[in-house]
Amino acid sequence: MYSRKTESTGGQEPITQKAVGQEAISGSIVETDCEVIDVSVIIVNYNVREFLIQALESVYSAATRLNVEVFVVDNNSVDDSVKTVRSRFRDVILICNKENIGFGSANNVAIRRARGRMILILNPDTIIQEDTLDVLVEFMDTHREVGAAGCRILNPDGSFARESRRTFPSADVAFYRLTGLSRLFPKSKRFGRYNLTYLPEDQTSEVDALSGSCMMIRSNALVQNADGSGSGSGPFDEAFFMYGEDLDLCFRIQKAGWKIFYVPRTQIIHYKGESTKKGELRYVRHFYGAMLLFLEKHLDTGRSRILTSVLRTGIMFRAGLSYFVHHARNVSPMFLDFVIVYVSVTLVGIAKSAAMDRMLAPLFYASVSPAYAISTVIGIYLTGGYHRPAEYRPRSAFAGIALGGLIAASTSFFLPAIAFSRVVVALSLPVAGSFLIAWRVRWNSRHGGPHRAVLVGDEIQAARLKRMLDAHPAPPFLLTGYVHDRTSANGSETNNSVRLGGLSQLRDLVRLGNIRDIVFAARCLSNQEIFDTMQSLRDLDVQFRMLHTGGEHAIGKSKISPISLGSLLAQVPEIVELRPHFKRRWFEIPVSVCGLLMLPVVQILVGLTGNPRLRFFSGKLRQLTRVISGAIYLVGVHPDHISRVPSTWELKEGVFSITNTLNAVALDPAEMSRVYWYYVTHQSSGLDLDIILRSIRFPEHS
Repeated sequence: MYSRKTESTGGQEPITQKAVGQEAISGSIVETDCEVIDVSVIIVNYNVREFLIQALESVYSAATRLNVEVFVVDNNSVDDSVKTVRSRFRDVILICNKENIGFGSANNVAIRRARGRMILILNPDTIIQEDTLDVLVEFMDTHREVGAAGCRILNPDGSFARESRRTFPSADVAFYRLTGLSRLFPKSKRFGRYNLTYLPEDQTSEVDALSGSCMMIRSNALVQNADGSGSGSGPFDEAFFMYGEDLDLCFRIQKAGWKIFYVPRTQIIHYKGESTKKGELRYVRHFYGAMLLFLEKHLDTGRSRILTSVLRTGIMFRAGLSYFVHHARNVSPMFLDFVIVYVSVTLVGIAKSAAMDRMLAPLFYASVSPAYAISTVIGIYLTGGYHRPAEYRPRSAFAGIALGGLIAASTSFFLPAIAFSRVVVALSLPVAGSFLIAWRVRWNSRHGGPHRAVLVGDEIQAARLKRMLDAHPAPPFLLTGYVHDRTSANGSETNNSVRLGGLSQLRDLVRLGNIRDIVFAARCLSNQEIFDTMQSLRDLDVQFRMLHTGGEHAIGKSKISPISLGSLLAQVPEIVELRPHFKRRWFEIPVSVCGLLMLPVVQILVGLTGNPRLRFFSGKLRQLTRVISGAIYLVGVHPDHISRVPSTWELKEGVFSITNTLNAVALDPAEMSRVYWYYVTHQSSGLDLDIILRSIRFPEHS
């Protein structure tokens, strides 16, 4: 059982149980006749509300046989974390800081109030197994010499996380890590010492240090280390703002005579750094600065000043390299587009010169070609083509190549010697444009959405998830069905949710069905079952997501995806600026003209093939004259829904209905209104194009 406490953001309430916390740290232990608190769980949160919900639910699922108190220390989050904890987890002792005081300092605030004989330091972006608390407490109760223990940590893809166990970064160990020797020779006892990669993952071992993402510490061990750092006012050295404080604490626990053990009999999932952006310069600086601080604090610099200087230089170089590599990934699409356009126009120029037996002036390759390429990149950037790395939209390539061609042609006007290069620029437009679009289509087919997904859970959770996705204008994935060892209670499928098979068949279903996302319904499975399944499938190219009880977000390794319309609308500002009329017409008229030009060809194809999708498309094209006249919109309201949409939203009937992207049959009138409101608050040419393409792809929803 867990102890029931009134949430608090300030002073401490009267102590009614055995106190092993602030009183212990100050040197006195107050005992009463009340029941002992076994574990004080401390979670420091910073803007990771959805992860925090999962972590707290997993903690309470594990706190069934022990007396547990739970602290959440919030470092001034702005994502409604505090409000959510207050409303959903009333037993949590909530401490709200007015600023981000760092990981170690925030933990110290809770440690001073904690009364458990064991203290679990836990990251908010973790999920613990149902037996994690029991296993770690039992191990420490039977090994009185152990001051801290940690368990096996899994990555979000189910693989083993090497930071589960570590050696202190002494001079030689840090050198092997910085030079990459530890990665090249992981099984070597010399080179693989930092993460002890030469030891089996399932071997209980005495280690130097554990990960601060999940570390159980004996309160007595913290008592002996309070203020032992020489800075700060608690067990954690507050000189470490972020990273390194767990290593430092483990070092001082060992120095006080306690042992530290890695216990792989239980496990957790750690999403790693979701509350920080490691690519940002300040987090790179914190990470490698922590290693420098640890070395300077604990390494015998007098014994080897030269080696220390070399290590300091190496750490600074590694920090700079990490920052450069991160940002190189962000600019690589721009560089690729530049190369594609430059090479395309150059090759077309060479071919044109050969055909005319007249060589282009070298000035062309030094001025027009790079101007064309740079202008294209700028055009793509201005239209948002690089703003969302997971979705490099082909439509941005159209705008970029048009702007690039215009500027390149204009450049040639000022260079009479290469005036005929305007023809080269015009001829290179389709060549460069094809390659720009091709790599984007390829990227989106591999990395973009929506992917095919399967739910691991029962038919009730599958129906709930499918209903949310049906009402989502741009779902993050498409649910193909669910996997569960039991069929539905009535022997039939619920709300078109198809049972694909049992859990033992999941690997084959993923492999043969081109499944890219596996969504676990936390309500239907224990955390241990989820972890075991993830480990058994970690060799497959899939993303694992979590759907917690009552949740409206699918939490994965790289992002938190809203899966309900309500969760999307919660992000809409109170004051909405409607889309200007001229912007709509700027998009609608050119698209309608192009569509009317295509109409004769489409009608011929319909007559030859009788394809129902082409017939649907042909019927839509015939309405485009009304769009040009302004009578209707290209994308707008379904004729049957006009009366439901307020006139202040400034929407008209559309050739392609906004609800064409949805399973409209499954939506009630209130949900339908919310769909239109989502469009009003998010409308853009890009969204219109997505609706048109999706309508053509899924005409059965129209």
